[in-house]
Amino acid sequence: MRRRTPLRKPPKPALPALDKTPGTARKKAVVAGPRRTPAASARVPEPTVLDRLQGVIVGSLEDDKAEDVVTLDLAGKAVFADRMVIATGLADRQITAMATHLEEKLREAGLKRIQVEGAGGSDWVLIDAGDIVVHLFKPEARTMYALEKMWGADLDEIAQEA
Repeated sequence: MRRRTPLRKPPKPALPALDKTPGTARKKAVVAGPRRTPAASARVPEPTVLDRLQGVIVGSLEDDKAEDVVTLDLAGKAVFADRMVIATGLADRQITAMATHLEEKLREAGLKRIQVEGAGGSDWVLIDAGDIVVHLFKPEARTMYALEKMWGADLDEIAQEA
């Protein structure tokens, strides 16, 4: 007859904090902290809806040859939007075409309520896409209104000083 060898339990990993910590297993688990899993750290976060819409907007503007496309993060600075995109067009027709194309692409992306102001031929067209506001300017109007100064990094510096 063969002898049966008793089953051995695998050795527990020796954690210095666990050996010295008095108390129950639950208390020791709290001291040890959360378990690290390699799959969790290797995951790439999915882009949010806001990032996807911003990509559609910037892509559309670049396709229409917009100049100086700038995206500003307004989260925590403004309640009317989370992001602002500012771009320049050289002529009225270009700005109107950019606004029309952008409106079409946002509808294709699933946005239902898009408000366009000033598309009838002015120096400034505003497109309200919900959480993202798009400003299309002629170069002179863009320098006059200076929205980048108003909502850009300078605003952060002023808030930190206060």
